[in-house]
Amino acid sequence: MTEIFESTGQSLLYGVVGLVVMAVGFIALDLVTPGKLYHVVWTDRNRGAAVLLGSQSVAVGLVIMKAIEASESEQGLGYGLISTLLYGLAGVLVMTVVGIVIGVVTPGQMGAVVLDDQDDRPHPAAWVQAGMYLGTGFMVGAAIS
Repeated sequence: MTEIFESTGQSLLYGVVGLVVMAVGFIALDLVTPGKLYHVVWTDRNRGAAVLLGSQSVAVGLVIMKAIEASESEQGLGYGLISTLLYGLAGVLVMTVVGIVIGVVTPGQMGAVVLDDQDDRPHPAAWVQAGMYLGTGFMVGAAIS
């Protein structure tokens, strides 16, 4: 029974680390998109922003999952939590850089284009950016494992 409680506690700690990384990912995405992301998604109901945020959340979750899998070591829980945090933040950094690079090589300001909903549909660029976030999550996840 002690093992169950210990594993549950470890799961909660990894969950807190994952939440921190997701929050940093949200802040990073907010910095590279026009307007306040919270307002754009929840108040303006912008579908392009929701596509970006959703895909980034899945990608960060994938990186965290792979970081947790890779953190199992004989060096202890503290090492696992720190390595998960650092791998997760590295994933967020790479996703943010990819988003910035895409913005540089595409016409117009990428953030503004992605948030340009027309006829209640996200701009196609939102789906491209979402795919880039997911692809980056898979790439970073593979590098971790």
